[in-house]
Amino acid sequence: MEKTVRVGVGVILVRDNKILLGERIGSHGENTWATPGGHLELGESVEECAVREVLEETGLKISNPTKVGFTNDIFKEGKHYITLFVQAQCQTGEASIMEPNKCKSWQWFPLDQLPKPLFLSMQNLLQDGLEFNTNSLN
Repeated sequence: MEKTVRVGVGVILVRDNKILLGERIGSHGENTWATPGGHLELGESVEECAVREVLEETGLKISNPTKVGFTNDIFKEGKHYITLFVQAQCQTGEASIMEPNKCKSWQWFPLDQLPKPLFLSMQNLLQDGLEFNTNSLN
């Protein structure tokens, strides 16, 4: 069991009232749906991490990453994360599977029809009552 708390960054991309989610592969959150994102690196801003992770995972270029909330996520397998969520703009392009060992597929889901099961940090964010900004990001 890890004895450290890690910092993750989740990136919310909304287009045409749909959110981009990927089906995770691997031991951490396998077969759950999550936003693009990853670990915050030493010396990196949250916004820089968001831009880098979305490009690495989906091939998409985002703009205007804005902090929207955070979650405290304690996973069954003993991992503990603080996940910082940002919402960003991405008006064109389709997500590609850039890391096939980590993500099975990327899909856009209507905000009122999210797939299950969701990754724990996403579940926690929704339980906290975050409402996605859909006006300026279409």
